[in-house]
Amino acid sequence: MAAHIIVFGNEKGGSGKSTNCMHVATALARLGFKVGALDLDLRQKSFTRYVQNRERFSQKNKLGLRSPDVVELPEIDRASLAPGENIYDRRLTEAVAGMEGRFDFIVIDCPGSHTRLSQVAHSLADTLVTPLNDSFIDFDLLAETDPETREIIGPSVYSDMVWHARQLRAQAGLDPIDWVVVRNRVGTQRMHNKKKITDAVEALASRIGFRIAPGFSERVIFRELFPRGLTLLDLGDIGVKNLNISNVAARQELRDLVKALNLPRVEIDF
Repeated sequence: MAAHIIVFGNEKGGSGKSTNCMHVATALARLGFKVGALDLDLRQKSFTRYVQNRERFSQKNKLGLRSPDVVELPEIDRASLAPGENIYDRRLTEAVAGMEGRFDFIVIDCPGSHTRLSQVAHSLADTLVTPLNDSFIDFDLLAETDPETREIIGPSVYSDMVWHARQLRAQAGLDPIDWVVVRNRVGTQRMHNKKKITDAVEALASRIGFRIAPGFSERVIFRELFPRGLTLLDLGDIGVKNLNISNVAARQELRDLVKALNLPRVEIDF
């Protein structure tokens, strides 16, 4: 069976993309799936460093934590390229081809900017996850809005890129992309601005074709987990027996997110 490809994409930084990617990838690994990963942010490599931190911490403390297997993009001899062929297209497609058959899931963490690698990755996605901070600044990633009325004028350049990726998949006879927008850092109180954003996201979802899933609230614990490469599911492994209310709520958010993605063969038992 072909690996299911999950792409985490967002052209704005600071949306929690790598955090979402790491938690979903690790959750799948803990459920017993073989998970391969590609980090396409060739400059910052936040996801790669997250996994490296995890491996060091696990080895040092003899924990045997399950992790996604990060695969590097292969180097390509430019002389081997066909006329007009893009080297980044070749590097990514060869990487994915080499991972097929080895993994149940392939997760791809895209950079917070528009790159050729990100474009190609979106066209490979079976599931596309777009984390979105709960503000109109980040909503601009998905659509252009009237600055006075907040009415939707049209799709953004990112939404256009997803549309083109969908077109490429349709031309190749592949299944449609399941596009899931994950709302991160949603306020817990019922505020007027929160309702306006909720209404705007829901209106846009039906217009350009994505599903809405719950994400993670703003929590200190996420900043504390990264240096050790840990996720919310690992707290018991490091001896945390009594979770505080915030940690319990965060674990439930992760369950809700993985459930909402509706991934094949995944039955949640954490």
